[in-house]
Order: sequence, then C-alpha cells, then structure tokens
Amino acid sequence: MPKLNLRYHHLGIPTAQPIPGENYFPELKFYHCGYETSEFGIEWMRYEEGCPLPEIVQKLPHVAFQVDDVTEAIKGRHVIIPPNSPSPGVVVAVIEENGAPIELIQDSND
Repeated sequence: MPKLNLRYHHLGIPTAQPIPGENYFPELKFYHCGYETSEFGIEWMRYEEGCPLPEIVQKLPHVAFQVDDVTEAIKGRHVIIPPNSPSPGVVVAVIEENGAPIELIQDSND
C-alpha cells in the first residue's frame, strides 16, 4: 500500500455522559461535541440504543486524519464505514487498523 499523506484532524472519544453543547444526528442516533472548540481537536461522542454505526466505533476511541483523497486512502484496507458526506465538501470513511477505528477525512472546504 502506498504511504498516505496523513494530517492529524481529531481524536474521537466515546462517552456515556451528556455534555453541554452536544449536536445530535438523528439518522445515526448519536451526539457529538467539542471538536470545534478544542484546541487539541478532541471530539466527544455519545451513542443511543439502536445506533447503526459499528460497535467498534461506539466503544473505542478513534483518531482521524485528513487525507487528499478518501477513495485512494481506503483502497486495500478494511473499511467499516464506507465513504459518505456528513456535510457539504466533506467526505469521510472509517477503516479498522489492527483492531482500532481510524477515520479518514477529505475536506474540499480547506
């Protein structure tokens, strides 16, 4: 596999506790907050019963990296969340690497 040009984006940490300022994604049944205000890029994520995301994403912290091309970055890797667009100009996918979830983000807004 070719070496990727990875740039740290954020660290996502699952929590069971509500956090003030959470944003809710009803289609995925989860809340998130913190990334926008954390100078270290820490995002807190809280999942509801019935969340369709893989259990590994709901249970383990993940690190996210910005990449030039998500489609190229996931080639030959164990994809657990296929490429999708959570907001305009942004494409994300999640892979599993040695038992850990890793989010890859392509952001054309930068």
